[in-house]
Amino acid sequence: MRKNKKKNSIILLVLLLLGITLGYSLLSSNLNISSTTGLSNNTWNIHWSNLAVTNGSVTGTQVTTPAAIKTGDTEVEYSITLSTPGDYYEFTVDAVNEGSIDAMIESFSNKTYESNGTTEKTLPTYLNYSVTYSDGIALAPKQKLAANTTEKIKVRVEFKKDIEANQLPTTADTIVFKFNVTYAQADNTAEAVNHSRIVYTVNKYDYNVTTTPKYNAVWLNQAFPTSITKYNTPSEALTAIATASNKNIPFYLKQKLENDVVTESYVEFVVTPEMAEANTGMIAGTYTLRGEKTYDRDTDTLLVGTDYISPYYEANKEAIKTAFGYSTNPSRCREYGTGRSSDFSCGVSGLYADAYARGIVDAGDDDSSFCTVYDDGYSSCYWK
Repeated sequence: MRKNKKKNSIILLVLLLLGITLGYSLLSSNLNISSTTGLSNNTWNIHWSNLAVTNGSVTGTQVTTPAAIKTGDTEVEYSITLSTPGDYYEFTVDAVNEGSIDAMIESFSNKTYESNGTTEKTLPTYLNYSVTYSDGIALAPKQKLAANTTEKIKVRVEFKKDIEANQLPTTADTIVFKFNVTYAQADNTAEAVNHSRIVYTVNKYDYNVTTTPKYNAVWLNQAFPTSITKYNTPSEALTAIATASNKNIPFYLKQKLENDVVTESYVEFVVTPEMAEANTGMIAGTYTLRGEKTYDRDTDTLLVGTDYISPYYEANKEAIKTAFGYSTNPSRCREYGTGRSSDFSCGVSGLYADAYARGIVDAGDDDSSFCTVYDDGYSSCYWK
């Protein structure tokens, strides 16, 4: 896709209302309330709080009305102008249950309107707009907001970077977004929000970066860096790395997140049907190698015993063996060392994969491109 930033005189005005509707009326049918005790020991108090604009999100964006929580704490409103591809505005706001009664999402709506605020329209192709939890998890009915807890909501509107010239608006456009979520008293169908998710990354190792996040890396057991792009599917990651490197690279990184903290890191590589046909015994498909943190770089110490072998090592070896047709062509593979120093790898023209007993996994090609999870917990890719 071609980046087009020439028409920077184009003005896109975005207005947004973010509202909470309180489903307190459901209490009368779901609680047994004595005529003498009433609700004296129970409270219903759900509202927005702690609004924070994401650092750097106003770059290139004219903020007419900064995002702010309105009177009653159940509505957020802002007005901005996005004028150049790449401009965006993002903020987080807490949905707070300060009462003593568990709540759940009964329903929500997220619609786009013409400037009159009443005529619905399709989201323009040059815009991205989303309302999610702060870690990207989608909102859904029945999700629980327990008493005395909060959930952080993220709102983002973006003028897309990579768009064709014919996708740009030819005149100034005013768009109104209306998002509304209704919370009602939780019943036995309520479910805790599952903040576990899988994302894919192709973040490039940068030797010149020494500040946090170090080396443009994703780190195990740390919060996912806001500077690194998350992709929702492997195909999105493959497209992104191909676009960035100007070549087809059949590998990428996979991360498991819990409450936006990285709990598992993987390298995935793809054996294409063409590669399998050209290399007898290889089996087309996508293969996953799990890395593990066993070493602390900052203190230069092992986190495990000197005889420790990663519990994922054998499974990683089997995945590589299957992918490269080890049973019929063992000469493509080799294993060096013993114990913790063991290293198993296979390779053909255009692709190799490695697994180390100490927790490292990687996949690469013949042109010094690779993606790796290292034994000190960070993962990144590299290409020339």
